[in-house]
Amino acid sequence: MAAYVHRISLLCLILSFGRRNVIRLLTLFFPLFAIIALAQTPAPAPPGQVGPAKSETPAEPAKPAKKEYMGSVVCQSCHEEIFNTMAKNPHWLLEQDAKRGFKEQTCEACHGPGSVHTESVSTADIRNPLRLSAQQANIVCLTCHRNQTTRVGVVRGGHARNQVACTTCHGVHRTQPAKKTAICGTCHEAQLAQFQRPYRHRLQEGGVDCVDCHNPHGRLLANPLRDVSANEPSCFRCHGDKRGPFAFEHFPVRTEGCQSCHEPHGSANPKMLARHEARFLCLECHANTTARNSGTIGGVPPAFHDLLNPRFQYCTLCHVKVHGSHVNRELLR
Repeated sequence: MAAYVHRISLLCLILSFGRRNVIRLLTLFFPLFAIIALAQTPAPAPPGQVGPAKSETPAEPAKPAKKEYMGSVVCQSCHEEIFNTMAKNPHWLLEQDAKRGFKEQTCEACHGPGSVHTESVSTADIRNPLRLSAQQANIVCLTCHRNQTTRVGVVRGGHARNQVACTTCHGVHRTQPAKKTAICGTCHEAQLAQFQRPYRHRLQEGGVDCVDCHNPHGRLLANPLRDVSANEPSCFRCHGDKRGPFAFEHFPVRTEGCQSCHEPHGSANPKMLARHEARFLCLECHANTTARNSGTIGGVPPAFHDLLNPRFQYCTLCHVKVHGSHVNRELLR
């Protein structure tokens, strides 16, 4: 009743102003009323949304679960075959040895903590060295093998420059190492083909192996050959009768090594020489020897060697100590 009386009073008040005054009043305050009405009108909801608009503040992303070590026994439940193979592998020493900090965690020593992987069973939640870059895979291996007294404590040389990972040659899960000839031959096909020549080292028969002469992990010097007796080439490991020091040395043996005359992987020539006949090999260096009883240079070779005579076509018939001599400067004996 009070509201009704209030409305009648307001209507009477407006009529008392007169018609012209009311129109002027509405014209003056209409923009203000329109602004207030628009400000109080709620924003329309986007298509497909029912009810008032929701807050656009993004939700905080869920924190990743902390990875923890589970132990090798947990890995066995899914990877039983690999687990049984690893038990016969030299790496299984980590399972009982607490020295390196991976006791009963042999699998996770290379693959990392496996707690998240055991729940998701996703390969993305476990580290696989075979899928890592060469540098990252080598870091995993060198966690244990770095700076050992053996040759495996570092990776240098051509394999390092060409980004060859440890896992390229080494199978961590194998019980027995693969034949090195087959592993090296996958990349060094040209060298492997040389062992098919008639005069060669007995690689196919198992008499020698690639790593008997080469250090696959490299060394500080440019070539990857192994050293024997501190600083001598690996050839002397088997061919000890050619080792010096000699009182009268054959210069190429000391400076260029055995490869100056021989093809170590295999040759079509007897004694694995680089040329079919020894005289052609000798003349590559000795063609400009000064002729005896002559002041000129260019005797081929000294004048008394008549190369048309078969007697002088075989240098080693006289120069028998081509690798070095203790008694004769001409290497005759």
